[in-house]
Amino acid sequence: MTQAAPAPALRRDPANGIVAGVCAGLARQLGVDPIVVRVAFVAAAFAGGLGVVLYGLAWLLLPEDEGATVLARRRLAGRGAVEVALGVGLLVLSALLAFRALGLWSSDAVVWPIVLVAAGGALLWRESAARPAAEAPSGPAAAPAKVASRTGLGIALVVGAGLAFLAATGALSAARNVVLSVLVVAAVLAIIFAPWIVRLARSLAAERGERIRSEERAEMAAHLHDSVLQTLALVQQRADDPRTVAALARRQERELRAWLSRRAAPGTASRLSGALEGAASEVERDHGVAVEVVAVGDADLDERGRALVAAAREAMVNAAKFGGGSPVDVYAEVADGAVEVYVRDRGPGFDPAAVPADRRGVRESIVGRMERHGGRAAVRSAPGEGTEVELALPR
Repeated sequence: MTQAAPAPALRRDPANGIVAGVCAGLARQLGVDPIVVRVAFVAAAFAGGLGVVLYGLAWLLLPEDEGATVLARRRLAGRGAVEVALGVGLLVLSALLAFRALGLWSSDAVVWPIVLVAAGGALLWRESAARPAAEAPSGPAAAPAKVASRTGLGIALVVGAGLAFLAATGALSAARNVVLSVLVVAAVLAIIFAPWIVRLARSLAAERGERIRSEERAEMAAHLHDSVLQTLALVQQRADDPRTVAALARRQERELRAWLSRRAAPGTASRLSGALEGAASEVERDHGVAVEVVAVGDADLDERGRALVAAAREAMVNAAKFGGGSPVDVYAEVADGAVEVYVRDRGPGFDPAAVPADRRGVRESIVGRMERHGGRAAVRSAPGEGTEVELALPR
């Protein structure tokens, strides 16, 4: 006949305790969460120091469990933390009512605040300490929301305890008067300054909308100048070659459709060096001028990078058209802080200040485009000295 295994002896558990392991040992013996036992001792400590005396006696009388391991998580494994808070609150309430019946406690002004603080503190402790980060479930996405809601409930209980104590002691009326005065002053100021604030907000919104529309129009004008207008100019030059004109029209149609649908144009490279090489090949094919590209380093292309390539392509086109047939040199360098591109030709050069206002090639397609995307462009040229265009874009 099999005999039942003897119950384990009651011992302190310092490995899982805060002070001497008395509460952890009792919790292991009873199969409850240690928070419940700790709150009971704290509540008893308010009753004339009874909890401190009991804890000291248990510390002296209970032997230490030297071979204790970390508590096997029997602690409410299948129950929620809200039940822990409810149990702790009821335990503290029963203890306080018992103390009052014995004549050890008589003030109702602190009974309910202590109960709320105990429940809220137990809930917060349970969420912060009872489940370490390594044991937290990583499955459902709703788990963080549940933890946040339980934590918010604990905070609400503690705040409610503070308000209940202030209301019971009569201190809440003074605070209510201060809050009411602040609200009245804020409402008066809001009524007085509301028209100006609304007008200012509308003005700022209208200005922001106009700035966005202006930038969009400038970007559209620059793109049309670089693509459609350049292609029309090439069509006029190659009017005697129908096959070349048809090829130019098909290529421009594909590029324009891709731009309108906000996707990359066919054959567009995804890296800076490849995109510059592709732009140089197009300029060579369209204008019959040699374009040499040297790239030091490389980088992925985003919207700002594509704007840099578009500005460099426009600089290549200008060098091929107005450089007197001289080769065009393109040098690109990718550094830690910025991407720099230089486009040079040895043509006749020009005076940048003498460019007419209606010519948008340099002003909008190069300088304006770089400024709109957070970069800068500098054009250095003089009659008889060639032209150099410097493009810089912070990374």
